[in-house]
Amino acid sequence: MSNLMKSVSAAALGLLLVSCTPDQDRADPSAIAAEEAAIAARTFLGRAETEMAEMNKVAAQAFWNQATDITPETNAAAADAGAKATKLVVSLANESKQFDISQLPPDLSRKMRILRGGITIPAPSREGAAEELSKLTTDLDAAYGTGKFEYQGKMITLDEASTIIETSRNPAVTRAVWEGWHTISPPMKEDYGAMVTLANEGARELGYPSLDQMWLSGYDMAPEQMEAEVARLWGQVEPLYKELHCYTRAALNQKYGEAIQPATGPIRADLLGNMWAQQWSNIYDVVQPPTAPLKYDLTERLVEQGYTPIKMVETAEAFFVSLGLDPLPQTFWERSMIVRPEGREVQCHASAWDLDDEEDVRIKMCTEVNSEDFYTVHHELGHNYYQRAYKDQDFLFKNGAHDGFHEAIGDFVSLSITPEYFKQIGLISDADMPGADADTALLMQTALDKIAFLPFAITVDSWRWGVLAGETTPENYNTAWWDLRLQNQGIVPPGPRPADAFDPGAKYHIPGNTPYLRYFLSFIMQFQFHKAACEQAGWDGPLHRCSIYGNKEVGARFNEMLKAGNSQPWPDTLEKFTGTREMDGSAIIEYFDPLMGYLKEQNAGQTCGW
Repeated sequence: MSNLMKSVSAAALGLLLVSCTPDQDRADPSAIAAEEAAIAARTFLGRAETEMAEMNKVAAQAFWNQATDITPETNAAAADAGAKATKLVVSLANESKQFDISQLPPDLSRKMRILRGGITIPAPSREGAAEELSKLTTDLDAAYGTGKFEYQGKMITLDEASTIIETSRNPAVTRAVWEGWHTISPPMKEDYGAMVTLANEGARELGYPSLDQMWLSGYDMAPEQMEAEVARLWGQVEPLYKELHCYTRAALNQKYGEAIQPATGPIRADLLGNMWAQQWSNIYDVVQPPTAPLKYDLTERLVEQGYTPIKMVETAEAFFVSLGLDPLPQTFWERSMIVRPEGREVQCHASAWDLDDEEDVRIKMCTEVNSEDFYTVHHELGHNYYQRAYKDQDFLFKNGAHDGFHEAIGDFVSLSITPEYFKQIGLISDADMPGADADTALLMQTALDKIAFLPFAITVDSWRWGVLAGETTPENYNTAWWDLRLQNQGIVPPGPRPADAFDPGAKYHIPGNTPYLRYFLSFIMQFQFHKAACEQAGWDGPLHRCSIYGNKEVGARFNEMLKAGNSQPWPDTLEKFTGTREMDGSAIIEYFDPLMGYLKEQNAGQTCGW
């Protein structure tokens, strides 16, 4: 509807209100005023969404160019695009303050809230602030993406360092590589502190006390309610993590001895097979239970059967297509960065992109043929399929119901990557199928990824909330980081940290300014989605054996949930697929219940905790 038509409609509606009122002199002026305000708000939002959609296409392309070819020129172009986009959104958010959200219809008030709180790093509106902030964020991202350190006489990347951490069982080697990677981040510290100061100024200008409160306002509830919700959810699953920590520590102590890994207290971070000790499945060989083992190694099978990075992505696409969803567009294959290109610096951190809010979806990965990346490509395509599903929503509603939904979608699909699925796609044979006596092994592998991750996920943003709120100052950045990692994860660094260390910066999501609470929420919700999908499919076995591969009925309901985007409060969207309006950790507890019993038996007599 054009603006002119809206004006005509408003006039007609005003006449109708008068003609339907028994006493024309007693027409309700407040109702007329409310209608006029709604028309003005709708007109403003229509203009705002058009301007943001146009700017988003330009900025997305600039950011893509910078992430896939890091040069001074692409850095400058990305910084310029980021500054312009930030200026536009901040200007529109400030302009929206003329409207009283409480007096608008629900769809308009929702859009206004999204507009005011949707920018991750807001710049102040004063002259030069957006440019300064954009340069800081671009430089931080580039510093991480180009990070290298010297090891055994050569400069190595994060890819190479991670492979060593994942495969080496020599604690001297893992410590050297762990400490080497953490040397890339101290130079970021000054820029990071300057960015926090500017972003907080921008958040206050938009009406928030600090940026952490702005981030926590995006969940259809008050920030303090959301913090309480996180604490409640963590309380549901913390006992399982503590049992897993106790069991893993005992296995590491048995392998390395008391001098390397004591039998009590926290675990040394570099021994867990992951640069950030966030997921532990790479040390399955160290902690595997002495029960019936799996008869196959997924990485070995992928290599044996000639899988390439492209074939892994094609396999992930085939899973979504088996649910009745459309294949990815040809442009996905032409424009994605699926492997690390030669001859240029790139940002290898896996991510999914939507460059035009329509069909130009892509992934960016330095994919390798291994089990970890097999799961990761399913996760990233989950983002792309979500983006495609809500492409017909209004611009401000083109997002997940909340950010945890977006992360949960691909991981929910990954929970259907079961032995049955491997058999269906020919990766294993009937002879390889694990029996019920291998359930402990299956669950242990999954727990080392899913359960080990939960306290790390809340640690990242707990640290950042303290920084953004001004409670953690730059001189205390590193101390606060390790205090939280000890408190939540029971993890310590392999040795004393240098005075200038900025270890949070060695995790992409800190210099990359990606909120991390979404991952914690997604790990809770993906099990809710999985349980609901298995019930819809009529599955009556254990949840960890259920796969929805090929079930188009579940796929149709799944896609309907995705289409809603951010157009309604997330409990409405959650209820559409799961039948419940509350995020809940009970599905995780049910999924891992057999493993919990095993862990308790193994930990009997141990001094658990740290």
